[in-house]
Amino acid sequence: MELLLSVTLFLSFGAFFVFLNLMVGKLVRPRLPNPDKGAVYECGEVGIGQSWVQFDLRFYIIALVFLIFDVEVALFYPWAVAYGSAAELAARVGMSAFDLRVVALVDMLFFFGVLLVGFAYLWRFGYLDWVRSAASNSLKIDYSPGIDLRHEARVDRPI
Repeated sequence: MELLLSVTLFLSFGAFFVFLNLMVGKLVRPRLPNPDKGAVYECGEVGIGQSWVQFDLRFYIIALVFLIFDVEVALFYPWAVAYGSAAELAARVGMSAFDLRVVALVDMLFFFGVLLVGFAYLWRFGYLDWVRSAASNSLKIDYSPGIDLRHEARVDRPI
């Protein structure tokens, strides 16, 4: 009950603080209406054209690849901390420190291997190439059994 009370007090004080600052800002700021203040701009420049522009999918692919590998690096840190204190953790679990470290190493190598396979796929099919044409990234569709797809996968790259 004491924890719930302290969390409630903390949240209510935070909400009150935000509300108070918004109200003080509304009362103190100057009121000088101007049509230029209502104009739409982007980074200090006047916008040109419509806002509905079709973005290239490579932006999203690069962003997703960044997120995947960023999360991977973020997951390496707690693993390294647990790997370093394996003796204490093994005593609590009832294993030897060596066995626990071997299990942790195999788990992390498997995790890293899955990410490496994904990275190899992205690299192989050119998703990491920033400049590429639409004709160079298409897969050959005319598959018939018996063809070695390693040599037929990309139109633009001989293996």
